[in-house]
Amino acid sequence: MNIRQVPFDHPDAVKLNDQVQAEYHVRYGDGGDATVLAPEDFEPPKGVFLIVYDETDAPVATGGWRARDTNEEGNLDGDAELKRMYVVDAMRGRGLARRVLAALEEDARAAGRRRMVLETGDRQPEAIALYVSSGYEPCAKFGYYRHYESSRCFAKPLSS
Repeated sequence: MNIRQVPFDHPDAVKLNDQVQAEYHVRYGDGGDATVLAPEDFEPPKGVFLIVYDETDAPVATGGWRARDTNEEGNLDGDAELKRMYVVDAMRGRGLARRVLAALEEDARAAGRRRMVLETGDRQPEAIALYVSSGYEPCAKFGYYRHYESSRCFAKPLSS
């Protein structure tokens, strides 16, 4: 497995984003995540997008972060927001999400971000388990889904 930094609009990123959106639709019945994301959100030093490739060079997992500062959606100065964490079905249970998460935290820390934040939903218990076991704690709701009952928000300090 190798992890590569790619643009958010890279064809492999688009392919896996379509897959995660389809999964969100199955879990929530709402057509997928409506949060507005732009390729420039993930351009260093204000963010990064990663893809994990397997030994055949097939894309099997993704994740990114984007810089967020105090705004009307509840973010705080220095936030790095985790987005599009996803592992294809056949590759789940191998620690790929944990590896991507660690790489994203390291990158956001190096970029001077103070806190990693994320929003997930109550129908993603495996995601919640990953984040809690990685040191994330519930935090005040933020972002597009902050008013939804099913929304779950977590944060982790990025201090060294």
